[in-house]
Amino acid sequence: MTLPPPRPSFAVSAANTILEKLSFCKSLNHIKQLHAHILRTVSNHKLNSFLFNLCFSSSSINLSYALNLFSSITPPPESVVFNSLLRDLSRSGEPRATFLFYQRIRHVGGRLDRFSFPPILKAVSKVSALFEGMELHGFAFKIATLADPFVETGLMDMYASCGRIDYARNVFDEMSQRDIVTWNTMIERYCRCGLLDEAFKLFEEMKDSNVMPDEMILCNIVSACGRTGNMRYNRAIYDFLIENDVGMDTHLLTALVTMYAGAGCMDMAMEFFSKMSVRNLFVSTAMVSGYSKAGRLDDARVIFDQTERKDLVCWTTMISAYAESDHPQEALRVFEEMCCSGIKPDVVTMLSVISACVNLGTLDKAKWVHRYTHLNGLESVLPIDNALINMYAKCGGLDAARDVFEKMPTRNVVSWSSMINAFSMHGEASDSLSLFAQMKQENVEPNEVTFVGVLYGCSHSGLVEEGKKIFASMTDEYNITPKIEHYGCMVDLFGRANLLREALEVIESMPMAPNVVIWGSLMSACRVHGELELGELAAKRILKLEPDHDGALVLMSNIYAREHRWDYVRIIRWIMEKKKVFKEKGLSRIDQNGISYEFLIGDKRHKQSNEIYAKLDEVVRKLTLAGYVPDGGSVLVDVEEEEKKDLVLWHSEKLALCFGLMNKEKEEEKGSCVVIRIVKNLRVCEDCHTFFKLVSKVYEREIIVRDRTRFHRYKNGLCSCRDYW
Repeated sequence: MTLPPPRPSFAVSAANTILEKLSFCKSLNHIKQLHAHILRTVSNHKLNSFLFNLCFSSSSINLSYALNLFSSITPPPESVVFNSLLRDLSRSGEPRATFLFYQRIRHVGGRLDRFSFPPILKAVSKVSALFEGMELHGFAFKIATLADPFVETGLMDMYASCGRIDYARNVFDEMSQRDIVTWNTMIERYCRCGLLDEAFKLFEEMKDSNVMPDEMILCNIVSACGRTGNMRYNRAIYDFLIENDVGMDTHLLTALVTMYAGAGCMDMAMEFFSKMSVRNLFVSTAMVSGYSKAGRLDDARVIFDQTERKDLVCWTTMISAYAESDHPQEALRVFEEMCCSGIKPDVVTMLSVISACVNLGTLDKAKWVHRYTHLNGLESVLPIDNALINMYAKCGGLDAARDVFEKMPTRNVVSWSSMINAFSMHGEASDSLSLFAQMKQENVEPNEVTFVGVLYGCSHSGLVEEGKKIFASMTDEYNITPKIEHYGCMVDLFGRANLLREALEVIESMPMAPNVVIWGSLMSACRVHGELELGELAAKRILKLEPDHDGALVLMSNIYAREHRWDYVRIIRWIMEKKKVFKEKGLSRIDQNGISYEFLIGDKRHKQSNEIYAKLDEVVRKLTLAGYVPDGGSVLVDVEEEEKKDLVLWHSEKLALCFGLMNKEKEEEKGSCVVIRIVKNLRVCEDCHTFFKLVSKVYEREIIVRDRTRFHRYKNGLCSCRDYW
């Protein structure tokens, strides 16, 4: 006869019923209700443990309630119960809760094992809780789990995260066994702390220990080397990869290309770049940037053109490369391509575009860029407005620069300094000084750049006393220590005013060694004022600093030529020939209908060359009636006087002016009065200066010339420089 199965006890039956209900709990409120029911009906270790687990898995965890519930479980749960919860807490947004739970486990007598420590140490690392971490270290030692590699690695990471890399290294050195993860953790932490030497030493020690670094370790080392630019390490990594034929995944190849491109090692960068089957946008942009910084713009453009789906950073990198490498027209062409592709520029892009306009010196392009910033909501951005002031100033649009400045909603010291410098380079020293005074009245503290602008204005307008007072105020009023640029302005101030001995005294009293620019400023003044002896001294000092300095040799040759000492001129030119040092050729540029035209001295390459020279003859005839006589003294070569007159008439800026007169007359027939704008790469000579003043009067034209150092605005027979340049 078969007996019926025994009936379950009331307690077991109640527990099973509660377990079924627990599986349907959806909120903390449900859990609390069931907890109360358990306390009234049955006390069951399994139920409490399950309830505790469910409490932590609830979407609305109440840590205090969960910890109290855990304390009520007797005997304490096994580590398998709470280890998973420690792991979940360490990954949550409340890492401190992990340590609170750890403390509660110890309080109720729970037994932690080697799997308990890594999540607790991870949580401590997140909040850099060094004291708690050291307590864990001591407890791990006490319960003999310290020799576990997972615990030791966790301790290393914890100490490094808390800023104690020395403690982390001690743990590393005391480990009996080190796997690839351990080495990587220590190397990565050295890299993150900027201790590249230590990281690289450990990398070498790892190789000596016959542990082959994996891609992760190599990525860490490579990334760190890329940040520091240490060429010795860069080369060592390259040799290791090649000698060991290391397999490289996309992440490692990306890190290698970025490192070598950033360091300018473009051949190495290209070697790894060519191994990439799939080239992402980040690595292509790094190659474009690297080639650009190395001056290899053609190679940069090839990579750029091969890159599909270029983002804003990639476009900006290429635009910036052209703008910074004196290819402004190409920079603007790339910018126009970017706009056509539907990519909208940001502030960084526009600053590069504005920089290109500055180098181009074309007012029409400057106005176009300004309109673009206005239409795209970038006009009121402070860095953009500051750059627009500088752009207009260097493109000959002083009134436009002033308009931008006056309409700015906010201004900083850069805004004031930019406008002061704009007035100075246009010869408006009085406006520069007035704005400087207004700046002080509005309690805007001038900086070093501000003083360079004000002193520059004084030097180019002959305001010696004002310049001396402003220079003294740097230290007396603003506690600004003058730098070499400020001393250079003072040398220039005295030199232009023919106070050459005072200029020399400034040089001799400087707290720093004078550079080539300082001596060059003195030498230029000596050439203008015919001071041969002091000019020779300045030239010798320049050549001592830079034996192949072309400017010193050319200026010395010019000084001798002015004194008709042709034998000395021939000796210097022989030295220049021997050293392969060549005088920079005078070049003038004028824009017509959006196209730039360039002229050299005696240039006949232009398709309208015959008409240009015919126009030149016509202009000379009219100016002769107004009293013009070509100044052969501006021609510093040993030729006959008549030949000198021909040479001075063929100067590049005169050819550009005649080309401009021809075309502007056609435009004025259509009813528009047009200013002739010319950019010259060298200082305007005395004869051309006189020539342009007379043309402005005889032809009733306004002419603006930007030479190497400043602007000349010719109108009604006068120049804005007041013949002081």
